[in-house]
Amino acid sequence: DFQERLWICPAARMKTSEEHRVPLTDEMLAIIRPLRDMQSEYVFEGQKRHQPLSNMSMLMLLRRMKVEGVTVHGFRSTFRDWAAEEANAPREVAEKSLAHTVGSDVERAYARSDLLEKRRDLMRLWSQYVTSRSTSGRTV
Repeated sequence: DFQERLWICPAARMKTSEEHRVPLTDEMLAIIRPLRDMQSEYVFEGQKRHQPLSNMSMLMLLRRMKVEGVTVHGFRSTFRDWAAEEANAPREVAEKSLAHTVGSDVERAYARSDLLEKRRDLMRLWSQYVTSRSTSGRTV
């Protein structure tokens, strides 16, 4: 949803079986807009048009780049560490950003918000972080 700046993951595609709304930043939209114009259904389209990238493609890319000690799932972990250590994001906001279930059954019964606006702020900071340069001059 470009107007609302949201990527909506349907419940059927989520481990929690609940819809997950991802707030989109300017940087994210810059990647997604051309795909919309090409009428692509995937952000990471595979070699065949309108087919998803295989689950091994990112791992193979890391190997070709000779990047060691890194996993694709590690990218999510990197975000979580950054959210806690650099952005000082509340635990609930960071976990909701990763579509994780937070709290006990009782807590979840009362905490019905998906904290979208707080996650929107966190995604803006994350986008700025990953597209910035460190003081050493290398890309972060």
